[in-house]
Amino acid sequence: MILFGTVMNAILIMIGSIIGRFLGNMPEKMKSTVLSIIGLAVALLGIQMGMETGNFIILIISLVVGAVIGEWIDLDTLFNRFGKWVESKIAAEGSNNIVEGFITASLIFVIGSMGVIGAMDSGLRNDHDVLIMKGIIDGFTAIILTSTLGMGVMLSAFPVLIYEGIIALFSGLISKYIPEEALNLFIQEMTATGGVMIFAIGLNIAGLTKIRVANLLPGIAVVAVMVGLMFPLQ
Repeated sequence: MILFGTVMNAILIMIGSIIGRFLGNMPEKMKSTVLSIIGLAVALLGIQMGMETGNFIILIISLVVGAVIGEWIDLDTLFNRFGKWVESKIAAEGSNNIVEGFITASLIFVIGSMGVIGAMDSGLRNDHDVLIMKGIIDGFTAIILTSTLGMGVMLSAFPVLIYEGIIALFSGLISKYIPEEALNLFIQEMTATGGVMIFAIGLNIAGLTKIRVANLLPGIAVVAVMVGLMFPLQ
């Protein structure tokens, strides 16, 4: 089953969110401190990912052009509207928690090389080990995020399911038309560009900034375009 790893990743996020929900009744002072620590840890992860870039020009152009496109489209507002729509349907907790948890967790779980590599392994070799390992990591992360940001974190399982599922299903076409060197470069620079976004998310979680990270997401597409210009399709 090509989508087994993808489905397991999503299920583990949901399980982690459910567990985290029962840990959410901690004192506000403790929750604030834990949230700040989580933010700093996420920021450190972002720095580590960002350092993987092998071409700083691709990194900076992708972020700047992506930010311009994202602000023009205003993806942050679209994400917030979706979160509020979901909140209105389930009416379980405040919309701010739903929106913040959904956006933050979605960006953390979707961006990164493990999702791309794992989904391609699932599609090409029916090997789900990478995605299952990612799911375990995401599940533990979901426990922590849900305990502080609320059940909006659980909703992030659906973008993960769609994103990884599409890559797994079309991995055959990807490997056929995209040279291996180009694919490796894309994964490297996508990870680095996403790392800067993860760093910004960490600062937001810690309450140090209010960067509209969702508006930076087009930067990932810009990375793909720039790599495509460097390696025309064969």
